[in-house]
Amino acid sequence: MSTIDLLQHGEVGFVGQIAESSNLTVLVDLTLARDGGQEDYCWGIFKPELGERYLHDFEPGLWKRERAAYLLSEWLGWQVVPPTVVREIESLGIGSLQYYVDNDGSHYFPLYETRPDLHPQFLRLAVFDLLVNNTDRKSGHVLLERSASRGDHVWGIDQGLCFHQDPKLRTVIWDFAHEPIPEELVAAVEPLVDEVPAGVAELLSMEEVAALKSRASRIVRLPWLPEPQSEFPYPWPLV
Repeated sequence: MSTIDLLQHGEVGFVGQIAESSNLTVLVDLTLARDGGQEDYCWGIFKPELGERYLHDFEPGLWKRERAAYLLSEWLGWQVVPPTVVREIESLGIGSLQYYVDNDGSHYFPLYETRPDLHPQFLRLAVFDLLVNNTDRKSGHVLLERSASRGDHVWGIDQGLCFHQDPKLRTVIWDFAHEPIPEELVAAVEPLVDEVPAGVAELLSMEEVAALKSRASRIVRLPWLPEPQSEFPYPWPLV
């Protein structure tokens, strides 16, 4: 049984609210019976639309961007966004439900300094953020999961503020500025110049889809990571 099936169809139990989140964010557990009487289990992060704060530059429904980021990550073959579905949960309404990344609390700043072996994964995430125009890549939104099956894997979480049509890139991952984007990443992005996957496009506005194509074109034409260019290139807080 896949993690997506568990997120989409598992029975939901409430564990608690994530107090430090700017929007209502709920930790839930999910169980789903398998043939033979066994159960699959995981934790998830649920972000309902009704718990979103007003933002002057993003329409309500940040869950759409969370789901779109996951779908795009999978389409690219990069697996930088944890499995994410759209669900409606009783008393909370519709929102995004994302696989909870079990980790030891390490995040980008200490990991960049102590784990040079992870730098290729950080660079790939930086390219993804450039592509989706992420305006909220804090250090604490870069998590390391230790897995027996995939090894040490870097995930980017909290993609609710992505895909805006106006330039809004704010990130802590500027350490790779001016570095070339690997050819295999450029090749993965290139088809987006002409067409955005339908599942992604239907979650965004026409203007956002056009801007996504434009950013893909920039990566193909100028395949290196930029330096900070805006007045506010970092999110706040940094972690």
